[in-house]
Amino acid sequence: MNRELYPFPGGLQIPPHKELSNAKTSLITPLPDSIILPLQQHIGTPAVPLVKTGDKVLKGQIIARADGYVSVPVHASTSGKIIDIGNYTVPDPLGLKAPCIVIEPDGDDVWFEIKPTHDYASIDPKDLQDVIREAGIVGLGGAGFPAHVKLREGTESAVDTLIINAVECEPFISCDDRLIREKPGYIVNGTRMIRHAIQAKHCVIALEADMPEAYAALKELIDDDIDLIQLPVKYPQGGERQLIKVLTGMEVPSGGLPIHIGIVMHNAATAAAAYRAVIRGEPLISRYVTVSGEVNDPRNLQVLLGTPVKHCADQCGYEDKEGQAIILGGPMMGMYVNNMHMPVIKTTNCVLVTSTYNKSPEMPCIRCGQCVDVCPEKLLPQQLFWHAHAKNYDRLREYHLFDCIECGCCSFVCPSNIRLVQYYRKAKRQITQDEQTRSGADHARERFIARNARLAREEQTQNNELLAGSDIGELDKQAFIQAAVERTRAKRAQLGKQENSDDDQE
Repeated sequence: MNRELYPFPGGLQIPPHKELSNAKTSLITPLPDSIILPLQQHIGTPAVPLVKTGDKVLKGQIIARADGYVSVPVHASTSGKIIDIGNYTVPDPLGLKAPCIVIEPDGDDVWFEIKPTHDYASIDPKDLQDVIREAGIVGLGGAGFPAHVKLREGTESAVDTLIINAVECEPFISCDDRLIREKPGYIVNGTRMIRHAIQAKHCVIALEADMPEAYAALKELIDDDIDLIQLPVKYPQGGERQLIKVLTGMEVPSGGLPIHIGIVMHNAATAAAAYRAVIRGEPLISRYVTVSGEVNDPRNLQVLLGTPVKHCADQCGYEDKEGQAIILGGPMMGMYVNNMHMPVIKTTNCVLVTSTYNKSPEMPCIRCGQCVDVCPEKLLPQQLFWHAHAKNYDRLREYHLFDCIECGCCSFVCPSNIRLVQYYRKAKRQITQDEQTRSGADHARERFIARNARLAREEQTQNNELLAGSDIGELDKQAFIQAAVERTRAKRAQLGKQENSDDDQE
């Protein structure tokens, strides 16, 4: 379809390197010796374990329940035995450990009872959203936002356009490309199902011009109910705000969401996962992962969640060599990791092995302004860097730090080799932690004040009842009242001292 396209600011033309992996059929990764499933593989609250060490579980069984609205359950990726519930290294820029459930596969790969729904169009949209939530579906494009939250927004607000994002713009990554080529029906039918779930008026699937085979596979299956749009190649066109700008000409306001302008966006792999969850009754327990770079046989794998990263790399002829770096994700937005025994999780789209990563030392900023020119969010990366380096978090907010999508364009062009995005990520994390700590302290103070106020009211009520029921004379009554007033003043004074003490401790 011919559709008017609009440019987005900044961005780069980067060699794609997708030919290393996208021409080969994906392989199903064999079972590893152990499956490590973090309780948090999504944005939001971690799931809560439902199993204990020694329990036997089946493939697809819920082993951790969602804890709150912005949360999803965790399912067993295969059948086997729970051998541990504890802290393990997870995909994290700082190499942190987090609570995980560890399964020893029994090799049988026996499924738990699943309940497919063959006619999704007959299901109430909110019931469809519940099915998707119970299947543990999150955004598979990298952010990991629970899919049901976006879907629920769609039924609570009028949706003009559903966008299925198949724009795989980061170099080396080709997992969505292979998924679309091999299972285009999952994408198209998943798109229609999500459209029904949010009652969108219009629907678009967008992908870039360097995915011609994927485009052809989709074109054979769509009708006039879906617009299939091929875009010129530009990084980071797959960013949510950038793609909305390109397709509609509209901009998501700072601090706002796409739903605020009548748009809902989901990744192509998310649409496929939702289709499998509803039509086949299968929860999200696997995904396509690109293994590329300096391995003997770069290609895409179909990987069970919880599979160690090294097990995936080994399937592609990985050899440990001095000077190599391992990146989870692409070279622009991925994270460098030192431990290859951490698991593949829902948001892991690529394992990149490289020895050409940035090794040069940082130099002082020369104020060239190149970072400003390429920023797709029209931010001032130089100012953000200075304030992040100085830990001036108030100023970072003024310069819209949280609008940064961490695309890495600024770091890529910096002649001083400053790892700008690393400073932004660290500052975001610190600000978030400070807010959580402050919120907890404020909540404790409010409870303390409310408790003391309640005790004071109760004592005053008791004093009034005693006074009303007594036969003492007028002078004794005045003395009684004065004593009660003095006691109340003393308690208030003590309360004020304690509040000041709490403030000093913070």
